[in-house]
Amino acid sequence: MDFIDVINSRRAVNFFDPDKDVSDETLRSIIETAAKVPSSFNLQPWSLIVLRGHEEKMRLQSLAWNQPKVSEAPVTLIILADRDGWKEGHQFVEKNFQEMIKAGSMSEDQRQWFEESRTSLYGENGEQQQAFACKNTGFFAMALMFAAKNLGLDTHPMDGFDHDAVRKEFNIPDNYWIPLLMAVGYFKEGMELAPPKWRKTVEEIIVKFH
Repeated sequence: MDFIDVINSRRAVNFFDPDKDVSDETLRSIIETAAKVPSSFNLQPWSLIVLRGHEEKMRLQSLAWNQPKVSEAPVTLIILADRDGWKEGHQFVEKNFQEMIKAGSMSEDQRQWFEESRTSLYGENGEQQQAFACKNTGFFAMALMFAAKNLGLDTHPMDGFDHDAVRKEFNIPDNYWIPLLMAVGYFKEGMELAPPKWRKTVEEIIVKFH
């Protein structure tokens, strides 16, 4: 599918075919494609909890305004943003530093500079940590939706859920924020697809402050 077709045809659908599964291979391809998005210092502070079982999806649905698509979609994702993903000693911070050394883009004697830069940009207060985690994870989440559409699947990102209750129910550590849930699957044939919603014009998007 051409990129413009992906953009124009991607929709947040409400009706999924519960009998049409998403294979492990397809889901893996979607995640691998989305993981190519950019992130600050390539820190990639995103993770996923993948729900496939009916019981676990119903546990989530009860905390997500009882939205049927949570359980009807063959796959529902809890998308996590790691607010500690910039910290020294973090597993992926260290892996990232070592990978940059191997690639020749950084050297061992730059470790202190790397730590101080991350702290200054992302770690001086809770607001920065939250922005770092959610901004980068937002790139990843949008890419998941595009990657799914490119393979003929549909998605629906969801804000409507009890954040603290979901964290408790699925034993999610405090360093993770949950920016959204996402249903992934195939649109149920025979259901009506709502028309596309309006979008701001270019003139409405571009602003200047005096």
